[in-house]
Amino acid sequence: MKHFFNRRENIVTEALDGLLLTSGAGRLARLDSFPDIKVILRADWDKSKVAIISGGGAGHEPSHAGFVGKGMLTAAVSGEIFASPSVDAVLTAIRAVAGEKGALLIVKNYTGDRLNFGLAAEKARAEGFDVEMVIVADDIAIPEINQPRGVAGTLFVHKIAGYHAERGEDLKTVAAHAAAAAGDIVSLGMSLSTCSVPGQAHEDRLGENEGELGLGIHGEPGVERITLQPVADIVSTMAARLSPALREGASHALLINNLGAVPPLEMTVIANAVLSSPLGRRVRLIIGPAPMMTALNMNGFSLSLIRLDATREAALTAAVELHAWMPAVERHEIEVIAAPRTAAGLNGAAVANSRAAAGENTRNRRLITALCEHLISQETELNRLDGRVGDGDTGSTVATGARSVLARLDTLPLDRPAATLASLGDILGTSMGGSSGVLLSIFFTAAAKAMADKADISAALLAGLDRMTFYGGAGVGDRTMVDALSPALQALASGDVAAAARAAAAGAESTKTMMKARAGRASYVGERDLAGVADPGAVAVAGAFGVVASLA
Repeated sequence: MKHFFNRRENIVTEALDGLLLTSGAGRLARLDSFPDIKVILRADWDKSKVAIISGGGAGHEPSHAGFVGKGMLTAAVSGEIFASPSVDAVLTAIRAVAGEKGALLIVKNYTGDRLNFGLAAEKARAEGFDVEMVIVADDIAIPEINQPRGVAGTLFVHKIAGYHAERGEDLKTVAAHAAAAAGDIVSLGMSLSTCSVPGQAHEDRLGENEGELGLGIHGEPGVERITLQPVADIVSTMAARLSPALREGASHALLINNLGAVPPLEMTVIANAVLSSPLGRRVRLIIGPAPMMTALNMNGFSLSLIRLDATREAALTAAVELHAWMPAVERHEIEVIAAPRTAAGLNGAAVANSRAAAGENTRNRRLITALCEHLISQETELNRLDGRVGDGDTGSTVATGARSVLARLDTLPLDRPAATLASLGDILGTSMGGSSGVLLSIFFTAAAKAMADKADISAALLAGLDRMTFYGGAGVGDRTMVDALSPALQALASGDVAAAARAAAAGAESTKTMMKARAGRASYVGERDLAGVADPGAVAVAGAFGVVASLA
């Protein structure tokens, strides 16, 4: 897989420097032992309180250095990608930040981390430092395992320990809160791909329609492979594993963690699925969705829950001076505010054509139904074409508009052509979205006005085209739907529907040889990518006229 980096040996140190350069002056610093010993610490630290230290291998950004700041970690120790930092690195961090009140080490339950942090703690104690260590083992993926992994739930412990340390509490109290929190956390991950380490060959072990449930944060195989399915079903499966580990009747905080490569759009779909599930009813506080404990570019997410009490709620909602932590929000219902209703005209008559009374016309119903069903059937093909010359959504946009028309078919004034055209303009302008939705809404709205003035459908459609090209700015030869629509409507004016269909098809075909688009998303695409590919909007228009001709 492709990655952005210079040399593999420098990727971690350059990433940490990038963090320091973008975190704001006076917030973070690194020790001069860098890059051999990679310790990021608070620049304002005065050793007057308990120091909170965590860390581990790189590749989990923004963990761990991203959580260094007032109210959370005092220092983070980084190893190379997925490799525990050395004993010397951890010991150096302890020496740098531990004062009279001592230091708490928060360690994820992996052998390398336990050993390196543990030996560093013993050496620090021998030097006279007061050090405690809390191990987080929140992953429930593998039942009955003796050593569960520490994953994203570790962030709860960072936040809770940091809160109590910032209040000036002593080491034993801070460690007790951290240890109790660690014992009340459960986490589970799900991914559609493995992660790819920069500079190393990548081989995805998953099939095209497979996902992995219960995998770790270093690309370790999951507990089981599952068939790709709707996210609501995936969340239901995860909830069934997580729920038995939760205390009945208790409220919980939920961390929705992006493992690295899930788009924000999909993460909010996941959040909606989780909070709409029975598991969501047990949640009081929500953190995320956000990338907080990642696994490089893993296309997955994890859910972590911790049982709440008043003290933990105060700790998790307390403000912190760092950007990586997502503020906790209370679970709430969606607020709905009434949309303004269509205004009445000056004479008191409603101006909304969409309010016209329904009427029936069998021929018009059959024509509109056939057109919509055809456009829906072409969704995948039009998206494919648009993926080559645009942003890949023409088929979905057109299909959405067609589905909306079908859903409103029984409400249309099918016996009155002008009112039907106006209603189609209203529907597409509201539901279709994108430039295409607006353009077609203009087309049908203007055609409706012309049709109301004179009952000539061909002239009305040409009037709609005139207004659409005026506002849209595209004409014949600009490589848009107009290249099919304009010649088709010109031919239709003679009354020959078959000729109109042929003209639309020829217009769509002509776009394959147009090496420069002058409108739409394709105008940003070079000649090499446009060559031989028809404009998807023009193809949609040609298909629509083909349907009209078949029914004539």
